[in-house]
Amino acid sequence: MKKNLKLPYRDQLIELGKLYKIEELKIYAKSKKDLTISQIELILLKNKVRLPAQSYNKKKISEIELKEQVITNILITLFLITFVVSLMSVRPYIKTVTSEIKFTHVAKEYKSSFKNKKIAKKPNNLNKKSTDEEYVSIPTQETLDIFENLKYDLKTIRLGQAVKPVYLSRLPKDLNKIKSTQKKKDTFIKIVMPLILDENNKILEDRKKLFKILNKPSNTRGEKVWLKRRFNDYKIKNEDIAELKIRMDIVPTSVAIAQAAKESGWGTSRFALDGNAMFGQWTWGKDGIEPSQKEKNTSHKILKFPMLRSSVNAYIKNLNTHRGYSEFRKKRSELRQNNKNLSGLDLVEYLYNYAATGKEYVVILKKIIRQNQLTDFDSSVLMNSNRSRSLSL
Repeated sequence: MKKNLKLPYRDQLIELGKLYKIEELKIYAKSKKDLTISQIELILLKNKVRLPAQSYNKKKISEIELKEQVITNILITLFLITFVVSLMSVRPYIKTVTSEIKFTHVAKEYKSSFKNKKIAKKPNNLNKKSTDEEYVSIPTQETLDIFENLKYDLKTIRLGQAVKPVYLSRLPKDLNKIKSTQKKKDTFIKIVMPLILDENNKILEDRKKLFKILNKPSNTRGEKVWLKRRFNDYKIKNEDIAELKIRMDIVPTSVAIAQAAKESGWGTSRFALDGNAMFGQWTWGKDGIEPSQKEKNTSHKILKFPMLRSSVNAYIKNLNTHRGYSEFRKKRSELRQNNKNLSGLDLVEYLYNYAATGKEYVVILKKIIRQNQLTDFDSSVLMNSNRSRSLSL
């Protein structure tokens, strides 16, 4: 004869209290206070527990417990999936922030050590005027160590990682000691690219401000003064706004690197090492380096600069203002108007006036860009760091 497994109604209520972990019932249980069925029902109802509509046996209670456990497991699983998906979506951001923190930490150490070196080398004569010698040329091996410690790598940049804001004042004097041609080229690119991107960023900031001013119904006195200065900077007469829009724009990174490589022999020429002249710009003034070989009846020199950044700035300004590059600027403006990327290979075609060899010069630049895959860097950006978090040496 089967035993009756049906639980008394009160026991069913107690089991439900245990199942839903009702703390109030636990407290009463510890105090050994007997509660009436009505009191237990009231406590369960306060905790939003549905009272049994029929008598439950132990098997039924187990089924309810299993169902609750399944629901709990499903909710936990959904939470974990959501957490993992969220983590994956923010991973690039976390990686970027981590990279910036690491860069900032290492950069501070280099800044401190480099500052101490400069102080040690500084002459005792405090009345002596500042000279170009204040900017120190770091040896090649030390430069390579800095790049390695900062995780500054061209392969990751080609894959989309931001460029580390490392600004060297001079090229290493012994750059030619690097035996590997590819390593020498990569080192040169790492040196000049942050400088090019930084100068382009300044132009983009000015360009953004320009359009903001032009879109306003009226301008403040400060904005009018700013506009006037930009007209002077870009050598524009009659305050021609349309011409300012055309001139105030960037030079593609691939074009700038290719021309720097061509004009400086990948950073090994006398002009680049002695005068920071990476783009071979001419001058007829005193502040220049006399070429060892030049045609008769020519009196030009190669313009020298106090540091590499000045050379990059002058080069970009030259392309944006000289009448010989008006076609370059016109084509660049057309690409902008058609919402197309400023590709180096598209624009280098119009730089035939930069050298006496004309079209041959353009062919050489195209070859440099293609062989070294420099267009990969046309979309590169600087790490989102302010001046205090950059490394200037």
